[in-house]
Amino acid sequence: MFLDYLALVILLAGLLMVFYVFVYIHDLPYNIAKSCNHPHAEAIHTACWLSLFTLHAIWPIVFIWSKTHQPDTQATTAAGADGRITDLEARIRKLENPSQ
Repeated sequence: MFLDYLALVILLAGLLMVFYVFVYIHDLPYNIAKSCNHPHAEAIHTACWLSLFTLHAIWPIVFIWSKTHQPDTQATTAAGADGRITDLEARIRKLENPSQ
């Protein structure tokens, strides 16, 4: 009798783990889009859930969509460089005029 209950617990735990992995993989494109600050992250999340109705036929397309966003590194580099240039100019002024 104990082994019957143990088998039932193991079966339910296995089903729960399979369901969790399914949902984790299902939401993977949304998590990737959110971590990359993708401008269409919410649309990707909606498309992930809509892929359930297409038996995940569109899931690979949604995954590729989430990976296509390239953050604008030039703008952040330029903003960081402007701040560093300002700091360097202030340090040079301080070195040239130690009385200030």
